[in-house]
Amino acid sequence: MRHNLLFALAALGLASAPALAADPIEGLARTCNNCHGTGGVSVGYSMPSIAGLSETYLKNILMEWKSGARASANMTRLIKGYTDEEIAALAGYYSKLPWTAQVQPAAKELLAKGKDVTERCETCHGATGGQPDDKETPRLNGQWAKYLELEMLKYRDEGFQMTHKKMMKNTRKMEEGDVATAAKYYGAQSK
Repeated sequence: MRHNLLFALAALGLASAPALAADPIEGLARTCNNCHGTGGVSVGYSMPSIAGLSETYLKNILMEWKSGARASANMTRLIKGYTDEEIAALAGYYSKLPWTAQVQPAAKELLAKGKDVTERCETCHGATGGQPDDKETPRLNGQWAKYLELEMLKYRDEGFQMTHKKMMKNTRKMEEGDVATAAKYYGAQSK
């Protein structure tokens, strides 16, 4: 009976060897895509795109969630079940995909003010957020502004568990209203 089922599936093209030996990382990535979008390109305003971010950054942040060094109710719960090897493979998988900026419109006045309030951010992320100075720093250009704003607010909150001390210091120096301006500035950048 099993032989007949395999023969029938093969006749339909559903039981080819490559299909049976699918890459297990692609299976894990489908779980990530449920929130972060197909191929890691988010279409949700408060969910980041992850495709094209550096392998080092992705691996580090995933390991921070796994260890509990960084707080995130959803990510900590999800990532705890993954092995270190699976985390490394996922980071490698998404880093090889192209970055797709989700450019959001912003008024000229906001862009001008955003350029001013993000001056201290340039040393790590580049002038428009698209040229990080190292592999541990994420791209910001075309990332969802709402997500960026929520992340900066976490860095400003002394009670929230975040790991990057320079980000904590710099976001806490910003005026409260400048957080949304900076987020919208980076969200409007294509490169």
